[in-house]
Amino acid sequence: MYVSDALYLECNSGISGDMTVAALLDLGADEKLLRNVLNSIPAEGFFVEISRVKKAGIDCCDFCVVLDSAHENHDHDMEYLHGHDSVHVCSADMEHGHSHSHSENVEHGHSHSHSENVEHGHSHSHSENAEYGLTHSHSETADENSHIHSHGEDIEHTHSHQEETHHHLHHHEHRGMAEIAKIIEQTQMTENARSLALKIFQILAKAEAKAHATDINQVHFHEVGAIDSIVDIIAVAVCIDNLGIKNVIVPKLCEGTGTVRCQHGILPIPVPATANIMESYHLAVEIMDVQGEFVTPTGAAIVAALRTSDQLPKQFIIKKTGLGVGKRTYERPSILRAMLIEEKHSDNTDENVNTNKYINKDTFVGDIFEEGFIFKLETNIDDCSGEVLGYTMERLFEAGARDVHYQPVYMKKNRPGWQLNVICEEEKIAQLEQIIFEETTTIGIRRIRVERSVLGRNIEKVQTPYGDALVKVCHLGDVTKIYPEYESVVKICKEHQLPYQEVYNIVRDSYKTTH
Repeated sequence: MYVSDALYLECNSGISGDMTVAALLDLGADEKLLRNVLNSIPAEGFFVEISRVKKAGIDCCDFCVVLDSAHENHDHDMEYLHGHDSVHVCSADMEHGHSHSHSENVEHGHSHSHSENVEHGHSHSHSENAEYGLTHSHSETADENSHIHSHGEDIEHTHSHQEETHHHLHHHEHRGMAEIAKIIEQTQMTENARSLALKIFQILAKAEAKAHATDINQVHFHEVGAIDSIVDIIAVAVCIDNLGIKNVIVPKLCEGTGTVRCQHGILPIPVPATANIMESYHLAVEIMDVQGEFVTPTGAAIVAALRTSDQLPKQFIIKKTGLGVGKRTYERPSILRAMLIEEKHSDNTDENVNTNKYINKDTFVGDIFEEGFIFKLETNIDDCSGEVLGYTMERLFEAGARDVHYQPVYMKKNRPGWQLNVICEEEKIAQLEQIIFEETTTIGIRRIRVERSVLGRNIEKVQTPYGDALVKVCHLGDVTKIYPEYESVVKICKEHQLPYQEVYNIVRDSYKTTH
């Protein structure tokens, strides 16, 4: 019997923006809808390729934001990122048929050679001198877009870049939050997708502001403000909205070791922005014995914005799997696996109780069990609307709170306010407190460790005239108490257009008739 759906992101090989988009597309997000949204982005210098590729012999989806020379940021250039000779495949494998080879001297001069098959029909050769002058020659096969470019070191096409601090080879547009918010506002997408995209960028802005000891409104993004990152984040928001995903489970992030080159120089992995997000949102991290940056700031921000739980159900059914490939080449293949799962309960147990006994509980007397300790989070709030508290309650339940309620109270100086109470397990405290601080105006939360007693109970399936339903059955001596599960009742109500109370009674009576 199945209870609820969730998206499980298995980040055993890290996570980045393009990997996430690819995995969600492979999971079933509407490609045509996504392309329409991306075509409405008020920015230039990019186009999108979506294709099937192989990584470590595994068939995956590839989402690639291709930049023109003015916007190229070497995000997938292994030699630039890690400062050692490497040969890698940029757009994953044979399906795209292009490869890159790089050599770098002491002055960071780069030489690139590219060849592509008939499918893409263009070839590139690049050479750069110690002064970072760029010469390009391009040729494309004859098709409807056939054209020939020659970029010599003449007045019209010679580029000279000497970024004294950053040593980057191309021009970057350093956008701040205001500019990025304007781009998102002008992009044609649903309000839900727009809100999620802004949330991801706000998480990034806070992390960057902390890293540079500045205000969030003063942050000017480098890699994140580049158009490919903007496209990735908007695409993630659109795909999540299109799939209707509400619950996202991310147990941990796997990160590599070593250093990586970015706009601010050579930095340790995880870079400061990524580490700040991991710290602020309590993201569990496993450091692998593999060199390389597996979790990008964009990837960490996506997890922080989407995650509602870090715990997988004890049992679940995998409904569908999506595989998204990364462009960087490391010892561990960069593949993000996204799974749409349904939690599964056995017919005679739920995740907390057993029909006959409790396991690892303290004591029991008859049908009443002393179930050890649970925690209560409590805070008083005097300047929040009912709508704010309602949305906060939804987020808390989605994140795993056992119970949430708020009640009117009178505070100091007879101010009317609300007392918010959340019941949860100890391991959920940090995540739930984070939600309370984010969504309300409170500046303090009380933690109360309490003991509790519960009745023995079990979840059972019952057949009704309108299909199967779940009921919670509790026992106290000779008394049996029957409580139809809310989700089952609502499902029947919606499918058959029946009142809630009527369906509730039908489910309860059906159980009594068969027992």
